[in-house]
Amino acid sequence: MNTVLIEKILTARVYDVAVETTLEPAKAISRRLNNKIFFKREDLQRVFSFKLRGAFNCMYQLSDKEKQRGVIAASAGNHAQGVALAGSRLNIKTIIVMPQTTPDIKVEAVKALGGRAILYGSSYDEAYEYACELVKSEGYTFVHPFDDINVIAGQGTIGMELLRQHPDPIDAIFIPVGGGGLIAGVASYIKYLSPSTYIVGVEHEEAPSMTEAFKQGKRVSLEQVGTFADGAAVKLVGASPFKIARDVVDEMILVSTDETCAAIKDVFEDTRTLLEPAGALATAGMKKYIAKNKITEQTLISITSGANINFDRLRHVTERAELGEQREALLAVTIPEQAGSFKRFCEALGNRAITEFNYRYADDKNAQVFAGVKLSGGNVEKENLLESLKEANYAALDLSDNELSKVHLRYMVGGHGHGAVNEVLYRFIFPERPGALLHFLDSLGDHWNISLFHYRNHGSDFGRVLVGIQVEESEQAEFRQLLDNLEYDWKEESNNPAYQLFLQ
Repeated sequence: MNTVLIEKILTARVYDVAVETTLEPAKAISRRLNNKIFFKREDLQRVFSFKLRGAFNCMYQLSDKEKQRGVIAASAGNHAQGVALAGSRLNIKTIIVMPQTTPDIKVEAVKALGGRAILYGSSYDEAYEYACELVKSEGYTFVHPFDDINVIAGQGTIGMELLRQHPDPIDAIFIPVGGGGLIAGVASYIKYLSPSTYIVGVEHEEAPSMTEAFKQGKRVSLEQVGTFADGAAVKLVGASPFKIARDVVDEMILVSTDETCAAIKDVFEDTRTLLEPAGALATAGMKKYIAKNKITEQTLISITSGANINFDRLRHVTERAELGEQREALLAVTIPEQAGSFKRFCEALGNRAITEFNYRYADDKNAQVFAGVKLSGGNVEKENLLESLKEANYAALDLSDNELSKVHLRYMVGGHGHGAVNEVLYRFIFPERPGALLHFLDSLGDHWNISLFHYRNHGSDFGRVLVGIQVEESEQAEFRQLLDNLEYDWKEESNNPAYQLFLQ
């Protein structure tokens, strides 16, 4: 055990800027997963992440000469804010090189804290290389985000707080991993005083730098990393963190984008806080660990490491969270192109809530429907649904794990309806209640053919639906009377130029 590191953790200077964050019982997810789960709320720090601990501890211990030269750092955002805040407290000039993919909220936060932000490269590693060039050319003092013993010691104070806040036995602690500084510091302290506590590192599957290093017994530079969990998107883990982690980390777990989004939702439901993707990695890994090992009635802690999420990313997070929780299935289904077939397909789905329908007339033989279906029984229910559709003679393809479908296809289904004669287009507002869609289809009956349909549940009381229907000129009055009798708000859009350009 590295006793030098333990001493550095015990004497780390962090509370000039950091607070001792709460260890918060996660009641909702504890009940659902049948374990005693806690969140270590590092997202509650002033800069909304743990990074200020290591940054301040490192900069506080610089020599006067090093401070006078000014400090430079490379960061995807959270370390940058810690450095900028430490600089303002210690009266040190700070320059931070950040990847061009860094969320705006992190860039603006650095500027607000008095740091100078330079956007360079598409990843942390490219930003790091440029920062090193500036060290040589300008003489700045470099503060590493994770490969520095004083940074690691600063992050390790989280472990010190954890054992003080929860003196009873802890079965497992889940820690997000980017460059490795956090897990090296926390795990070292935990293992020193509580060697039986299981330490699990969690990485996004598109940035498995520590996982690969463990597999090969040496640090491995990945060719590329995904940037969804940008705060942990590192191609090469630090030399010191890797050396330390080999002795104190018991297991590494990889999680997907969908699993991460589901974890963001889980934490929100317990805390009403929105984590950034990297901040939710530990919780996603914890859930995966519980499911894989069928863990029950254990005491588990995940570190919620950051909440610097851009508001415009929330739409993507909410879309993917349902898939990550296996609460939604995406299906491609072939149905006959004839009046009434759409209604019969909806009947085959049973009482399940529809989250999405995308359909456009293509020819007079078969129609391809892209459907989202809400699930309450996870994969088991999905398999039962696919089997029941097969028994009803529907060709159905499960697209729930198809990345192209999740990211692109669901928004692209459509096109011009060549051959959809006498088509009229209407927008409707449906009440979001079971049976609302079938009520609409029952009212139409089998007389008129639906040639376009788009619906997406947005979590509100009313659903917005776009419908194309083939109605002959002589039947227009009768059709409008039917719409009035429906008592749903509607508006005709047949003359809308967007429809005429892209769909008609």
